[in-house]
Amino acid sequence: MYQDINKLVVYQKAHKLVLAIYKITKSFPKEEQFALTSQMRRAAVSVPSNIVEGKARGSVREYKRFLLMARGSLEELKYQILLARDLKYIDEVNYSHLLSLANEVGKMLNGLISRLVSN
Repeated sequence: MYQDINKLVVYQKAHKLVLAIYKITKSFPKEEQFALTSQMRRAAVSVPSNIVEGKARGSVREYKRFLLMARGSLEELKYQILLARDLKYIDEVNYSHLLSLANEVGKMLNGLISRLVSN
């Protein structure tokens, strides 16, 4: 199953986003460890996790449902990235990079959801 999922570009990009979030949140203030840092990491991990779980369910209906959950987690993460920037935890360059990656994952998720709906 992981061999199949690893070929899915949206999964690869979502995994890359998780790694980027973990890297950037290492530098967040200590008082954010159980707040924004934790929330951002959970939301980021939720995206590829839902892609994997939906694919494993074996039905198009379930797969679409989990992809929609992944999209919801991604939107939550995009807000948290904005908040981190506004709190000055990340600079403009990192903000732009993370947001660009998140938007790319979002477009891919939307495309995959659309293909499942039309089948």
